[in-house]
Amino acid sequence: MSKSIFYHAGCPICVNAEQDIVNLIGASNVDIIHLGEKQSLINNAKNAGVQSVPAVVTPNGNVLHINFGAYISDIKK
Repeated sequence: MSKSIFYHAGCPICVNAEQDIVNLIGASNVDIIHLGEKQSLINNAKNAGVQSVPAVVTPNGNVLHINFGAYISDIKK
């Protein structure tokens, strides 16, 4: 993995965190995944270790949970 991946669910906490992450590491260094819109990627997030959103998975595979918006299990319909 060469980029970080930012997972979120679209809530205000997630949107604010997204803006901060993009400002900190640059838009070209992060893939933004809205799990509410791309629910098919929820298992990818879980397999990476994401337990809640917003969260960033670093290029080294570390998961950084930021603030708290929702548990990943609450996103799936």
